[in-house]
Order: sequence, then structure tokens, then C-alpha cells
Amino acid sequence: MKLHYLVGIALPLVIFSSTAFGQDVLPDSMKQRVVACIGCHGNEGRAASDGFYPRIAGKPAGYLLNQLINFREGRRSFPAMTYMTELQSEAFLKEIADYFAAQHPPYPAPQSARVTPAILERGHVLVMSGDQSGKVPACIACHGQALTGLEPAIPGLLGLPQDYLNAQLGAWKSGARHAAAPDCMAQIAERLSAADISATVAWLAAQPAPPNPAAALSTTARLPMACGSMLQSGSDR
Repeated sequence: MKLHYLVGIALPLVIFSSTAFGQDVLPDSMKQRVVACIGCHGNEGRAASDGFYPRIAGKPAGYLLNQLINFREGRRSFPAMTYMTELQSEAFLKEIADYFAAQHPPYPAPQSARVTPAILERGHVLVMSGDQSGKVPACIACHGQALTGLEPAIPGLLGLPQDYLNAQLGAWKSGARHAAAPDCMAQIAERLSAADISATVAWLAAQPAPPNPAAALSTTARLPMACGSMLQSGSDR
């Protein structure tokens, strides 16, 4: 298959170093092709240490593919991701998604809660039970009882930096981030107050990964809301 380069400047540098110094051409492998990804997402996709980039290792391949397509199509906006996806075929984006879905490096230690016990408990309630008065479903209703995600396209919520979680819920609430319609996460974020977003994020970031952090297999249970991302991934739920 034709070799794809995720960062345009890499090609002339590779050619120069390989020919000028008599070195062999770099191997045509997915590990080599995704080198540009690990600068932000960390080795094997385990997440970099600055707190603003997510762990992508072990996420469902359908979810990762959806996000790559969302960046390519402009539903999500981040210049580096747009640049790296805008000229890529869906078939190649799927190869990237499959590669990182198959990586399983150790999870980081949970982050210390930076809120009061009362706020942390509010986050716990929202994650496990939701808020019926505000029509907010529990996080576990979609992301799985263990919060490790659900195949084929719902991500786990554990092992993600608190700053990243805050930024993404804030982006959905402000309309800066979108998913395929109907955008269920945008609807949920709109119903959450800023205080409830902070509480939810604080509780999630403070939880350790379970012994088996793999995404749960899809079940026959219906999601509490219609989500376009599930249709985007080929699920009819």
C-alpha cells in the first residue's frame, strides 16, 4: 500500500537523511506512520503528560475512526488534527484507528481531586445515576458500567486528564465541538451547569482504571438517547 505521511515536513527530512548518509529507508509500518501522533498522544497513545491530550490507546476503533473523520470534516476543530486528516482516505484513517485500538499500555494513576467532598459526591451521583430533573442520563448508561466504553464506538472515560475532560465538555456546551447528528453529547452538555461539569470531571479523573479496562461488548440494551456517532459507526442502536 502506498506510504502515507502524517506530517508533510517529514517526507523531505526522511529522504535526505536516508540518501545523504546511506541509511536504509524507514520501514513501511503503521508504527512508523503514526510517529507524528505520539508527540501529543504519548508513546502507544497512552497520553502525553501535560494534561491536554487524551489517551487514545485501547479506545474502540469505531470511536477513534469517528473522531478522525470528525476532524477531517470540520465537526471538531484543532489545527494539527485537521492538517493531518484533511487529505487522508477513510480507509487509511481506519488503519490508524485500528492500530491505536490494539495498543494497551498501562493506565496512569488517578489524579487527586481538587474539589470538596460534597462536589466530588455530586460528580459521583451524576456519573452513576444522572439527574432526572435535568434530563441528564447517567454516564454509565452509555459509557458502560465500568466506564471503560462500549464497542463499537463509545469511549471509556477513565484515565483521561481532568483538563482534557473539562475542555471537551466545555466545547460541547459552547458549540465548539460537534458529532454526527443527533449530537447526544452536545445535548447533555447543554443541560449540565458549569458546576456539574466540574463535579463530574473531578470524580472521573480521580477514579483508577479497573483490572480489565477493555471496552465492553455491545449489548441489546438501548441507549438513553439517540446518538449520531453510533449510526456513523454502523450501529443501529
